[in-house]
Amino acid sequence: MQLDLNLLTALDALLEEGSVAGAAARLHVTAPAMSRSLGRIRKATGDQILVRTGRSMVPTIRALAIRAQVHTLVQQAHQLLSAQQELDLAALERVFTVRWHDALTAASGTALITAVHRQAPGVRLRLSAEPATDDAELRRGEVDLESSSSTPALPDIRHRLVGRDRLVVAVRPAHPLTEGPLSLERYAAADHLTVSRRGSLRDPIDDALTTRGLERRVAAAGPTAAFALQLALETDLVVTLPDAVTRTARDQLGLATLPLPLPLPDVPLYLLWHQRYDDDRAHTWLRDLATETVQALFTAPTATQRPLTNQTSQ
Repeated sequence: MQLDLNLLTALDALLEEGSVAGAAARLHVTAPAMSRSLGRIRKATGDQILVRTGRSMVPTIRALAIRAQVHTLVQQAHQLLSAQQELDLAALERVFTVRWHDALTAASGTALITAVHRQAPGVRLRLSAEPATDDAELRRGEVDLESSSSTPALPDIRHRLVGRDRLVVAVRPAHPLTEGPLSLERYAAADHLTVSRRGSLRDPIDDALTTRGLERRVAAAGPTAAFALQLALETDLVVTLPDAVTRTARDQLGLATLPLPLPLPDVPLYLLWHQRYDDDRAHTWLRDLATETVQALFTAPTATQRPLTNQTSQ
């Protein structure tokens, strides 16, 4: 059955105005055009809708029965096809899935949940772990917001740079590396731990050392930053991690933080989402709130305000 939804608008006007002329004026069409629409409505519904009584027209019994429903449907259609209305956070009910690196979740997850609950009590968050392999969950709509240290390769994935983090070295208190200036040679000679959800024993630090004729021994790979920091606390293993997103965890464990004696660029932090959410006001609110929450990490005390345990040797 082929439906002309313009007839629904015409029917609503006819039932509201009670005349062909009034409905035509309301919809800014000619009276003959509205009369033709009424004829098509009568054919589609099998009902006269409006019948003449003297010099006026009155609705049929069926027309009276469907008038409120027709008006509601027309209003819903206008809302659906018109520009989005102002977002009412107090009334918003939605579930968002946020998939961040474990260190970022540990550093900002509580603040994000607290801010979301304060502004939109009906919104619920799922903070999910990163999988061992990259997946297309953003494209499938299974994840709403993701973190990454690199820009996406797919053109339909949007990204926003929210900060840049320097790499630092974390070791247990009284670790041999805390005694005296940390040279590049002493750093390379220590036993190291990498953080990799895939279990990789090599990362860009090894490439940078190779160009300087040095090689480090990576004794183990840990799946999360939390595990790596705990292992560094209990052993002599050295872990190199982004500073801002692990600062709170390092402080809570009482780890010593040393400057990395290797000139490497800062690690960028991006938030990623699918383009289907570009004009979604609720999603825009979430990613703006997430951006604000994450950027607070980078306004924490800087190196000049909170000195590292050691200074890099030249």
